[in-house]
Amino acid sequence: MAEQSAAVTAAIEGELLLLDPEVRRDPERVGALLHEEFTEFGASGAFWDRTSMLEAIATSDFDGGTQFVASRMRGVQLADDLVQLTFDTENGGRHAHRSSLWRLTPEGWRLWFHQATLFTPQS
Repeated sequence: MAEQSAAVTAAIEGELLLLDPEVRRDPERVGALLHEEFTEFGASGAFWDRTSMLEAIATSDFDGGTQFVASRMRGVQLADDLVQLTFDTENGGRHAHRSSLWRLTPEGWRLWFHQATLFTPQS
């Protein structure tokens, strides 16, 4: 198996931070991980941009306190400044396939795009 690049490692570390309930409840910590052009298509079908995400966290309209369990996380460096992560999450019986794009900025790796799609696991 090939060794994971430092860029993929950095993106995975950032993604795991965003899955941490303590981080998810803190707009400042989340904001430090989101790219200025961040967008998300959530598992609920909602569209989020950076501003709406941070406002929701600040006003508690966003359920950041729930625990996500991530599995099958893997990444590929698509360009010097771009990493794609794919993984699954389970949260209170809800399962989602997830894909994230992380971009390198002068401040470090930041989440640029995220999409989640609900699925039913096969028994």
